[in-house]
Amino acid sequence: MGVTDEPTKSSEKLVAQTLERSYDAMKKINEYDQTEVDELVQGIAWAICEDNRARELSELAVKETGFGNVPDKINKKKRKTRGTLQEILGEPSVGVINRDEDLGLTEYANPVGVVGAVVPSTNPSATATNLTMMSIKGRNGIVLSPSPSAQKVVDRLVEYIHAELRKLGAPTDLVQMIPGAVSKDKTHALMEQCDLLQVTGSANNVEYGQRSGTPNYCVGEGNAVSIIDSSADLEQAAENIMLSKTFDNATSCSSDNSVVIVDDIYEEALAQLEDAGGYLCETGERNRIEQALFPDGHGSLNGDLIARPVSELASAANIELDDNKETSFLMIKARGVGPQHPLSGEKLSLVLTVYRAEDIESAIKMTTNILDYEGAGHSCCLHTTIDEHIDRVGQSVPVCRVMINQPTCYGNGGNFNNGMPFTLSMGGGTWGGNQLDENLQYTHFINRTTVAEKIEPNEPDDDELFGSYFEKYGR
Repeated sequence: MGVTDEPTKSSEKLVAQTLERSYDAMKKINEYDQTEVDELVQGIAWAICEDNRARELSELAVKETGFGNVPDKINKKKRKTRGTLQEILGEPSVGVINRDEDLGLTEYANPVGVVGAVVPSTNPSATATNLTMMSIKGRNGIVLSPSPSAQKVVDRLVEYIHAELRKLGAPTDLVQMIPGAVSKDKTHALMEQCDLLQVTGSANNVEYGQRSGTPNYCVGEGNAVSIIDSSADLEQAAENIMLSKTFDNATSCSSDNSVVIVDDIYEEALAQLEDAGGYLCETGERNRIEQALFPDGHGSLNGDLIARPVSELASAANIELDDNKETSFLMIKARGVGPQHPLSGEKLSLVLTVYRAEDIESAIKMTTNILDYEGAGHSCCLHTTIDEHIDRVGQSVPVCRVMINQPTCYGNGGNFNNGMPFTLSMGGGTWGGNQLDENLQYTHFINRTTVAEKIEPNEPDDDELFGSYFEKYGR
């Protein structure tokens, strides 16, 4: 940790005072029963789901950050918030949450403390609400730290959450935002002082969070890859990839950044992607896109082009789109994988990198190479009708979630037509340098106390433990 990264005394004091208010608020709801806690969660969800608020927050987010588009942001807020609420309402998070009489074990839920949540500018209000619902479900306080560009958005969201908490007679300090102007200094102080940290956002914030010494659910970067094999419904696969690529102008870490197509259906699949709204760039256009997105050759993304409309992206790369054809994303043919080929990484823009593989095994190797460069542990998708291919990808590709025949952006974080838990924060496991290998849920914001009572002894003998081994190998 560099000296310049360390929080100043004034920031440390300000954050400490904020956390103290959170602890006081937590004491006031410590005796809430499950119904009362669930009502808090319902109120927080309604703060963002009410039509006028959802639109206002979405419009404000696009205006302040420049990322995404209003209709998709409204959709995201309502879908993710309603899905999360459906999953956690009535689920146990207070008192006894599990009892096994045969083993004499009883589990009790207790708060983890004050949660520090660093939320990204790409999804400021949706992510902040999702984390707040999960934290309050465990009777925790939460302090939100948005990016500077999203400060007004999260500030307005907190106002609406406080209005709902007042209806319920609950302390508003349960949900706070870092006071004053957001800064790296204050964010780092929060990371170091909170009881549990969750970072969804930039690689720098994730890295600092993991070095902070605070227990954390910092999640790694995405770079979702879709594979299309010879058996796939190519029209549906192209439609799914288009939906995933274009949702909210590709703000999501689950948005398809690359597609790997097996050789014998490559041309047909490419044609279907064009029919779905893709524009296949020529060599010169491809080079200009790379230069526009990565001005220094292979470093940071050009922030001015992240999650922008395809017309702006095309203009920046001096590409003339056909006015007679609706274009929703750009496609470029891949040249390789790695630092010298930055378009193989996460782009957070309406650009899809297209790879050609000899067969399914080559496609799996290629996908793994892409993820090893950027996005290990996060996700991939397979468009297929062959069960054996599903098994091969599930066993071979180093990711924590694999979507089958669906838009990755919709499915990864939970959807009403799959069984993935609703969330906006997804762990990448050890592949992604994370301790979390699943979708973040409210259960991650609970400490469990296990009470063990005596039961009748059940000690095995050697025949039970070693019988099959002795039969095969002897003693």
